[in-house]
Amino acid sequence: MVRQVEIHLKEERNPDGWQLLPFQAQPINVLDYVNGRSALLVSSDFDPGTLKEIRLLLGSDSYVVGRDGQRYDLKTPSGQSSGVKLKLSKESLVQDGSTYQFLLDFDVARSIVERGNWKPGNDKKERYLLKPVIRILAQDIKGGLRGTVAPAAALPQILAIHSSITPADTFSTSADASGAFQFSSVPSGVYRVEFYPTTTAPVNQASYKPATRTGVTVTNDQVTDIGSTPLQ
Repeated sequence: MVRQVEIHLKEERNPDGWQLLPFQAQPINVLDYVNGRSALLVSSDFDPGTLKEIRLLLGSDSYVVGRDGQRYDLKTPSGQSSGVKLKLSKESLVQDGSTYQFLLDFDVARSIVERGNWKPGNDKKERYLLKPVIRILAQDIKGGLRGTVAPAAALPQILAIHSSITPADTFSTSADASGAFQFSSVPSGVYRVEFYPTTTAPVNQASYKPATRTGVTVTNDQVTDIGSTPLQ
């Protein structure tokens, strides 16, 4: 169970440097996110500065299911009070107007430790400790997605839904008067792009209709052009 997510943007020993991010407490089964699968924990804006640390405050109800099929509570030294602090190997300078992705890579095998003095018959709560080993991968996101709509007069609202993560993350924009649109600084992955016209067609024309494009792949450091999307 993760209760809170915080970041530190000031001097390391400054207790006022911690900033709480808008995260809803939730249980996370780390075994659900292997082989390239990931989960979005937080999507937020914060002031520019040098990012020193990320801190996870854990709940008291973490557990592991042993090979014997039994559930064992996990004790987490300091994880529920002062939190699990994750230092960036290279402090990241968060610049104004830029988008960054921080991937927390949880090493399950090294993070769950069996007490050496535990014996069958002892209290199950005392068998395992959770000592999280988490690697942080920081990435300046530079992927982009662009295209056009026809007719341009439909002036659609456009949603780019990042469907390769759980839960899906959504970005929005609008087409301009020429029918062009672009998303900048979006994470790499597979997207579903949805188009919703905001105007009505003239009486002598076919009506404008919503449209959806699926399986759109965005790659970091590249702009994906999906061409023209008809809305009639």
